[in-house]
Order: sequence, then structure tokens, then C-alpha cells
Amino acid sequence: MLLSYANNFYGYGRGYGGLYFDPTMLLALAGLVLTLLASANVKSTFAKYHRVRCMSGLTGAQAAERVLHMAGIYDVTIARVSGNLTDHYDPRGKVLRLSDSTYASNSIAAVCVAAHECGHAIQHQKNYAPLVLRSSLVPAANFGSQLSWPIFLAGIFFSIQPLMTAGILLFSLAVLFQFVTLPVEFNASSRALKVLESSGMLGEQEMKGARSVLSAAALTYVAALASSMLQLLRLILLSRSRNRD
Repeated sequence: MLLSYANNFYGYGRGYGGLYFDPTMLLALAGLVLTLLASANVKSTFAKYHRVRCMSGLTGAQAAERVLHMAGIYDVTIARVSGNLTDHYDPRGKVLRLSDSTYASNSIAAVCVAAHECGHAIQHQKNYAPLVLRSSLVPAANFGSQLSWPIFLAGIFFSIQPLMTAGILLFSLAVLFQFVTLPVEFNASSRALKVLESSGMLGEQEMKGARSVLSAAALTYVAALASSMLQLLRLILLSRSRNRD
């Protein structure tokens, strides 16, 4: 979503035999490969532990309710949302939305995903600084991701350096958002694992599966940041190349 315009740009490069080859496309390709690998890994890991029933028999919704109550949170609504791995916490409405694959499932994967989303609710309750910062960055990140590539391309096509610089700065907002997202997600997973272990909702062997699921999910955010940084580097290199020409 934050890289939607990046995927529409085929590059500006040097001509070879009447064709144009942009070496910086390799950066975009590397970012794409990283995100695809991370996505495939989290899906396969989730699928593996989605087939394993937790010994407590708790569903994702029941586990979420228990984690929230243990944290003293009683004003968050738990709702079902369609889709697979579409789980998220909405701080504006104080709603914890669990996907079809999580809400009624009593698998290890469902319980740990639900607990992870509860981690965000706990962060919200405690005004966790990185979460507050990320929430404040959402408008700027969305604005930057939507306009950065059109503005940068305009600068490329019309050879206007200030427009290229503006595009780079706007895209940097999206990169900053991805960077701030890392501690938010890592902290939510850490909170989830501690609660699941201390409460006995998952046994010792089941905790290994929970860690595998949440670690795989964390890698998707690392890959997203790496991909964004590679795209930012690509913009900078294209801008410098255009200036030399």
C-alpha cells in the first residue's frame, strides 16, 4: 500500500541497443523478493500451527478476552472481520478485530495472533510512545506514499531537481513510518508471549510454536522496511544520475 506508486514505475536508465536498462531496478527487485519471501514464510508458518489445537481449547476470541481482562482492559470490543490474517486493533473505536482464521479457531496460531493484537490494545492503554508516534505519522505517511512517485516522476521527465528532491523527501515519510512500526510490532509480540506463558494459556511446547508464528510475522515488517529503504536509495540514485545527465 505504501509502495503502490513504486510498482508503477519502470525506471529511467541508459540505452543499450535501442533498449533502456535501469540498473536501479535491481534494488526494487531485491525489495520485492524480500517481501515475497517474508510473506510466504509467515503464511506457511501460520498454516502449520493453525492445524495444531492448543491444549487449553481456547479460541482466538476467548484468548483475546482473557488477555485484555488480565491487563485490566474492559472497554475494548472484540469483533470478527472477514479474511485471513486481517487481524488488527482499531485504537479510534477501541475495537479488536479478529479474522475468520483467528476468531473461532482454537489453534496455537489463532491464540498467539489474538494475543499479539491485544498487545496493541495494551500499548494504547499505556500510551506506549512508539505507538503514539506511529499513529501521528499515519496522515503524513499516507500523503507521502501517494504523492512521492508522481512528484518524483514529474521531476525526472521535466528535469526539475526541486521536484525530484520533494519526491524523495515525501517518500522518506513512508520509510520513517515503516521504521517506527518495528518497535511497535516487536513490543506487541513480546507482551503477547509473556502473557501467554505466565497465564498458562499455552504450554511450554506450544510456546515454541507461538514464538515461531510471531517471529515470522515480525520478519514481514523487517522486509517491508528493507524494501522501502531500497526504494528510497533507488530514488536518490536516479536523481543523481539525472543530474549528471
